[in-house]
Amino acid sequence: MTLTFPALVERARSLAGDGRRAVLGITGPPAAGKTTLASELVAALAAPGWVAHVPMDGFHLADVELDRLGLRDRKGAPDTFDAYGYAGLLRRLHEDRDEMIYAPGFERVLEQPIAGSIGVPRSARLIVTEGNYLLLDEPRWAPVRTLLTEVWYTDLDDRVRLRRLIDRHIRFGKTPDAAEAWATGTDERNARLIAATRDRADLIVDLA
Repeated sequence: MTLTFPALVERARSLAGDGRRAVLGITGPPAAGKTTLASELVAALAAPGWVAHVPMDGFHLADVELDRLGLRDRKGAPDTFDAYGYAGLLRRLHEDRDEMIYAPGFERVLEQPIAGSIGVPRSARLIVTEGNYLLLDEPRWAPVRTLLTEVWYTDLDDRVRLRRLIDRHIRFGKTPDAAEAWATGTDERNARLIAATRDRADLIVDLA
């Protein structure tokens, strides 16, 4: 389905139209525009305390834990996240009991999660969350889908997406050769895994 951006905004707004808290998930492969779409939706829906943006990236395992597990060279793969912790946060958001919930963020310059950096007040009726593995049908990830009101999948031409991904890696400190190797290696394996979940989305958003 092709929707204009204003139509996407209204669809997102309607998820919490009855006053109950809703959680909108935005997924797609690396550099497909998830964060940009989430940020633009939140900006368009701006109302004091009504909408909040809580990315999944805050649940990256820290490098010290990846080293302990021997997973540092696969950073970004499904098993390098605290999927159970992410589901626990979504569950707490749905319970809608606490006056304030703090979620972790992710600092791209450091490439590390930062605890307690995103505050979600009880007044927030719509939570927008985005990440790679929202639709992944694996034991540790499957609970996530049950805690999302809707999931949108961002679609982007693979050539454009790969170019953006390499540029992003360079911008955050990788050499051009290292950026291309990571984007076409670890990232591409993850992208294929994510693409296989596309049909489970409630809406495909074409960002071409």
